[in-house]
Amino acid sequence: MRELTKEIYTITQAGDFAKDYGLRDQIRRAAVSVMSNIAEGYERNGNREFLQFLSQAKGSIGEIKTHLYVALDVGFISNADFERLFNDATKVGQLIGGLMKYLMESEFKGSKYK
Repeated sequence: MRELTKEIYTITQAGDFAKDYGLRDQIRRAAVSVMSNIAEGYERNGNREFLQFLSQAKGSIGEIKTHLYVALDVGFISNADFERLFNDATKVGQLIGGLMKYLMESEFKGSKYK
């Protein structure tokens, strides 16, 4: 996830993308939101809260993908950059989904509930 966030920051600091403050800031905030929600949920020490924050992180992945489509459609990024970033976002979303599934099926409910 850190790598995807770094790539989004890099690609949004050049050309017309850098000048579209709204889209640039939205996609950056969404990328940071994924990382922040995972970290915050983990630190809550309970599966229920962690799942809630993971769900928010997964939603932010969807937001990133939407912003990538907009950036592609208006010519801010190339097809190759779109494909790479979209695929990376998809993989992160799948990892988050897998962790969510594991937590839902796990007997361990977090150190908060010992």
